[in-house]
Amino acid sequence: MSRAVEWWDRRQILLYLAAIAAGAFAGLTAPRIAPALEHAINPVLALLLFATFLAVPMAEIGRAFRDVRFLATVLVANFVVVPVIVYGLSRFVADDRGLLLGLLLVLLTPCVDYVIVFTGLAGGARARLLAAAPLLMLAQMLLLPLYLLVFAGSDVLAVVEVTPFLEAFGVLIAAPLAAAAIVQTLARRHRAGRTVEEVMAGAMVPLMMAVLTVVVGSQIAAVGSQALALVRLIPLYAAFVVFAVAVGRLAARVASLDVAATRAVMFSAATRNSLVVLPLALALPAVLGIAPLAVVTQTLVELVAMVVLVRLVPRLVPEPLTV
Repeated sequence: MSRAVEWWDRRQILLYLAAIAAGAFAGLTAPRIAPALEHAINPVLALLLFATFLAVPMAEIGRAFRDVRFLATVLVANFVVVPVIVYGLSRFVADDRGLLLGLLLVLLTPCVDYVIVFTGLAGGARARLLAAAPLLMLAQMLLLPLYLLVFAGSDVLAVVEVTPFLEAFGVLIAAPLAAAAIVQTLARRHRAGRTVEEVMAGAMVPLMMAVLTVVVGSQIAAVGSQALALVRLIPLYAAFVVFAVAVGRLAARVASLDVAATRAVMFSAATRNSLVVLPLALALPAVLGIAPLAVVTQTLVELVAMVVLVRLVPRLVPEPLTV
């Protein structure tokens, strides 16, 4: 087992790209499996996050709550600077109400789930980002209606609901975190708990591959059916990643954060809450039916970007040389 873990740890980037390709192939050649794959997203993602949280000592998370400078930097980057970028990008699709609303919904909401995984893979401060997750979720629930009002007009406020945010927080954050805390407590006294920790630590790469496969496989056919309309969004989403990474890097430099925290801020600024806002987009009237596909398109662009950033961010923000 240890040899297998070492093997896929060394090849994780190639394996993630293969998982994305496998999901795309499955979704395009067998589109009927899309509903089943879509139902599998939350359980698989929750399991991945359980493994992630299990690798972070709870005491470390407690200390991260007291890192006010990091928390403030993440909040400012996501809710002050990033919305300015989003507004500028949204003007390129302002003529299409569905595309505009989909873009705004997804780009104005920072990720609170698998961003923690990618941050950890890049050597970022995942415990501090995990501590910031409740604040990020609360802030986006409160501010999203305001941003939609300013960027798209008052008639869009009817589409904003709190329920999907609360459900996602419970399923993807609270439940896995509580389970991880229980297992960590058990591991201090019993071999069974330590065994679970070891197994889940070794399963991180396969679980991430599973998440990538089910997300891509469940959505790729629907996106393909509207490819001509959605292609307008691809350069905008790609540009967003570039701008957001730069914003995260600059914000962390202004705040004089350490290397791990800087990497975490960069990932937080670049990664969006697509799996949470998708139910909001799906609840829109049929005339805006392209909005959910606009959200999914962002997910597909982002997953590829995250695989690249896992390697790129450590080079952009390297560890200091030791003498």
